[in-house]
Amino acid sequence: MDSSSLNSVELERFLNQEREKAMLNEMVAKLTSVCWDKCITSTPGSKFSSSESACLSHCAQRYMDMTRIIVKRFQSMQ
Repeated sequence: MDSSSLNSVELERFLNQEREKAMLNEMVAKLTSVCWDKCITSTPGSKFSSSESACLSHCAQRYMDMTRIIVKRFQSMQ
């Protein structure tokens, strides 16, 4: 493999990593927005109530589960 091919492979790997980071950041932002709007119904204090904390946890888990299902579905379509 010559140096231009190696640089191309390294660039492709770097771009894929950056895409994955961007997707992860987007997912976290969406998760935060959706779950916050769903679970935090009053002005937050210095700590979440137990019901808010449980709601946030369940919401995040459901969101992650659905994301996994969607990713697997797209992978199976390819």
